[in-house]
Amino acid sequence: MGNPGMTDGRLATRDSLLTVSEMLNSGECEPAKAAVHGLLMATVALCAAYNTAAWIKRRQTHLAINAIVYSAAIWWERCHVVHHLRACPEDTSAAPRPKLMDAA
Repeated sequence: MGNPGMTDGRLATRDSLLTVSEMLNSGECEPAKAAVHGLLMATVALCAAYNTAAWIKRRQTHLAINAIVYSAAIWWERCHVVHHLRACPEDTSAAPRPKLMDAA
C-alpha cells in the first residue's frame, strides 16, 4: 500500500520545491519573472503617485522622501523587467516568410 504523499519514492512537496528551484535558474521562466517584476513596478508606481499627491496637498517631508524612493523603485523594477525580457529565447515561429517569386 502506497503513501498518498509519495511519488516514485519521493515526497510530492519535495518535487514542487525542486521545480521552484529550477525556475530560479538564469534563463528559466523569464516571462514569468518579468511579469512578477512588472506587477511590482505597477505597485510602486501606485505608491509613488499616492505619495506625490499627498506631498502636494500636505507638504510633509516624509511624503516627499517616499515619493522619491518609490519613483526610484519604478526605474529599478523597469530595469529588471527589461533584463528578463531580453533573456527570453527568440521565437522562431514568428520569423517572416520569404517572399514568393512570381511564377508567371
